Amino acid sequence: MNILNKALKNIFFPFFGLIILSNCGDDDPITPPNEEELITTVNIVFTPTSGTVVTMKYYDEDGGNGAATPVVTGGSLVSNTAYTVTLELLNESENPTEDITEEIEEEGEDHQFFFEVSSSLNLTHTSYNDQDGNENPIGLKNTFTTGAASSGTLKVILRHEPDKSAAGVSDGDITNAAGETDIETLPAIDITIID
Repeated sequence: MNILNKALKNIFFPFFGLIILSNCGDDDPITPPNEEELITTVNIVFTPTSGTVVTMKYYDEDGGNGAATPVVTGGSLVSNTAYTVTLELLNESENPTEDITEEIEEEGEDHQFFFEVSSSLNLTHTSYNDQDGNENPIGLKNTFTTGAASSGTLKVILRHEPDKSAAGVSDGDITNAAGETDIETLPAIDITIID
């Protein structure tokens, strides 16, 4: 009897062990982590109530993650004028070019643009004209107002997962925003305001 028990143990225990181990695996497919999109281009379109539309561009072929030097195209704006300003973000390393603007809009709760104007430039970010599902700003659509003739720079910063409820953030103050920077237009964009 002892020999029979031993033989049964040698046969059944490995067999049951294989069954148990084969059922321990996770059958759910492995999902890769959500990778950040490469943003190579920021187009900033200034549209006055009347007059000439001005498009400024920031292009960095490696999206700020490599050694490529960004190409920045500034422009001139008219003094004492309100401009509707829209942003377009692209990945021009893809063929065809990938438009990332819509994705940022769809994930509005996780994104917000901030605008830093140099002290020498008479340009004011007057308002955000778009909101996410929680009625917090995104910044793909804005109003800017020019003052007297001047020159300086504008820096555009896109933050991923900012704290939109922190003090000043919904008004465009990046100080308490936290989150991670998806893109920052460095060097900043040169702007001249003319009479």
